[in-house]
Amino acid sequence: MDPGDIAIRTVMHPKDTNPMGTVFGGVILAQLDMAGAVEARKHTSRRLVTKAMHEVDFVAPVHLGDTVTFFTRTLRKGRTSVTVEVEVDAQRTGPRGKRESVHVTSATVVYVAVDENGNPTPLDPA
Repeated sequence: MDPGDIAIRTVMHPKDTNPMGTVFGGVILAQLDMAGAVEARKHTSRRLVTKAMHEVDFVAPVHLGDTVTFFTRTLRKGRTSVTVEVEVDAQRTGPRGKRESVHVTSATVVYVAVDENGNPTPLDPA
């Protein structure tokens, strides 16, 4: 399956890690939300808010120095919402110096267009 477009690619720094040298889940969640918003913005110029983030299951850790890539694709465009799938992979140097890519997590994120009062409003063409 096509992983989608690259929305964000970043290197994990010491400020992102816990004492074990792995990246806090909240750091990944924040970037995942940002990546999804990048994709959703392709469909509207309206202000978007995160409505829901479904089933985030971390299947591999992210380590200090890993390059983390957030791939996105639009699953559904509704009247007021955009549903985006985000796949997260980490690239690191594995045993014997070989580069490897590891799937970290994925999630489905729903964004809703809102007006100046925070009420749902129809999407408009970007």
